[in-house]
Amino acid sequence: MTDSRASTVVFHRLIDEGRPPQRADKSGLGLLPTRAARYCHAVTAASGFGWWVFPPMDLTLLWDGADIYWRRPGSDDWMILLPSAQFPGMAERFDDAAPADLTGCSPPFLTALPEPGMLQIWTGLFVRTAPEWSLLTRAPANIPAPGGVSLFEGIVETDRYFGAVFVNLRFTRSHKPVRLRADYPLAQLQPLPRTAYADETLNAMTVASEPDLLSADDWEAFGRTVKRDQDRPFGAYAAGARRRAKAGCPFG
Repeated sequence: MTDSRASTVVFHRLIDEGRPPQRADKSGLGLLPTRAARYCHAVTAASGFGWWVFPPMDLTLLWDGADIYWRRPGSDDWMILLPSAQFPGMAERFDDAAPADLTGCSPPFLTALPEPGMLQIWTGLFVRTAPEWSLLTRAPANIPAPGGVSLFEGIVETDRYFGAVFVNLRFTRSHKPVRLRADYPLAQLQPLPRTAYADETLNAMTVASEPDLLSADDWEAFGRTVKRDQDRPFGAYAAGARRRAKAGCPFG
């Protein structure tokens, strides 16, 4: 049995046909511009922050403005969501493994939400994070999204809530198929300490609007940021950030 206390996050794969979660790639699947991948630490840090999760299988979806349809790989038949559908064979496998009082509780694979053009997809995962850590679910950072859909973002306190990891999306076009590939990231899950989004943290802000309020240290820091002489190499900020990362976490 996996000890969730030994990891920041533990993914439990209930649907194992698809690709398992993986650490997000700083190069954005190799799709980042070469200059950004080499010199822009801000972009690569965001791209590699978290884990990618994937659809459990190739999916083709269609919204006709009222109803949502889906098609399985190798099939030409569209199936309507009324309002949900199980992953093929999942209900039986779940009931075989679950305690008697939880039979019939297999999470649906696809669910048409009450709002028009809204769909919920189960990633096939249950998840547990370390105490006081939550997960932000969002679209993958800095890689092209599949056309026709837009993902919602959400923060779940996964140290307290143990259950299915869902992705909620909105169709942005109708009457045209949307393809979600099983080998392309569907969402990016990012770990957040609960203090990072607590009201006490977010309310502790200051807006300073007069330049003369900047201190001498502020002006010196700004000068280091904007001055570029012949001896300063390209990507100096990125190189410094990488050196600091190799030195280890100051809070570890």
